[in-house]
Amino acid sequence: MPDLVPATGTVHWVGAGLSTGSGLAALCERAAKVRLWHRTKERAAKALDRLGLTGRAAPRAYTLDALTAELAPGDVVVSMLPAPDHAPLLAACVARRAHFACSSYVSDAVLEQVPAAEEAGLVVLTEAGLDPGIDHLFALSLVARAREATGGDTAASYRLTSYCGGVPAVPDDFRYRFSWAPLGVLNALRSPARYIEGGAETVAVRPWEATRRHVVDGEPFEVYPNRDSVPFIEQYGLPPAWKPVDFVRGTLRLDGWLRAWEPVFAELRAGDDARIAALAGELAATYPTTDADRDRVVLEVSLEVTAGAGEGPSWSGRYLLDLVGDEEESAMARCVSRTLALGVRHLLAGDLPPGLNRAARTADRSEQWLGELAGEGLEFMLRTDGADG
Repeated sequence: MPDLVPATGTVHWVGAGLSTGSGLAALCERAAKVRLWHRTKERAAKALDRLGLTGRAAPRAYTLDALTAELAPGDVVVSMLPAPDHAPLLAACVARRAHFACSSYVSDAVLEQVPAAEEAGLVVLTEAGLDPGIDHLFALSLVARAREATGGDTAASYRLTSYCGGVPAVPDDFRYRFSWAPLGVLNALRSPARYIEGGAETVAVRPWEATRRHVVDGEPFEVYPNRDSVPFIEQYGLPPAWKPVDFVRGTLRLDGWLRAWEPVFAELRAGDDARIAALAGELAATYPTTDADRDRVVLEVSLEVTAGAGEGPSWSGRYLLDLVGDEEESAMARCVSRTLALGVRHLLAGDLPPGLNRAARTADRSEQWLGELAGEGLEFMLRTDGADG
């Protein structure tokens, strides 16, 4: 493996949108220097003031050229920009021998650059937010616990579901609160979802049409599959001797969301890219996120393993995170930024190897990160039922 480029301790945090929260403050305490890059220097300064970080990080006006000019070997770039902007940022990092981190899924454009980054001794940290991120930590922890309880080498069937959603803490008629760019929300709904249901691979061309009722501790929600779940069977280390009955990673919404969003779905069925982009702007204007709003994040990851042809589960476990935002920061910003900042701190400490890293690389690391997040006040619950429950 190539030698790791030592981290300098300088962090460039790019973007100060809805998901930037107390994680940035945590980095200001640990990193030698932090620079916040935003659309203008004035907006960056206002964001720092809002977060109580004036004087603890330097504001910068972001352009890719301006950022590239300030990068030194071993610096860390944290991208809070939309996913399409990650690949150009990573290219600049590789050219300047700087490390890269983001909370988003790995895109093909990013994946293409990973070999060059690894060869240069650089860390590419991805999927280190809430979903993806904390959901990975929960899943790897559950799989490891189930393997330990059941042995993992004998035939078994399993059901793994992972549902996450950012919703309004006080339900509204729209049954939703935008916690990221509306266009991103709409385009995610336009992307087919692949998952395992009833032991068979299933594709939902329009994911919302696969919405079903889902109850969490007596409270009804609506859930639907999201993206491609199937590759995560291998990523989560599920034993080959276990066969999936259900394996779904999906999105959680308030009860009544499907009905409230029917006019939006009609547009998604008929609209082209230009119309969907215009619709995103209309929705942002009609349902703005204000300082008075309070959001709620609900993430539930469950695993049930049934040995052989036995009746009933041999082992089951569930993680639940249910968090409401406050006047200091939203629940979404807290979960995303703290997890990403934790990953960056491990990068600064030299704990991550060159090449592609996700929030959850191993079960041991998942347990470590979950312990650290809990120690920083991020509350979640684990319940198990079985040999170790």
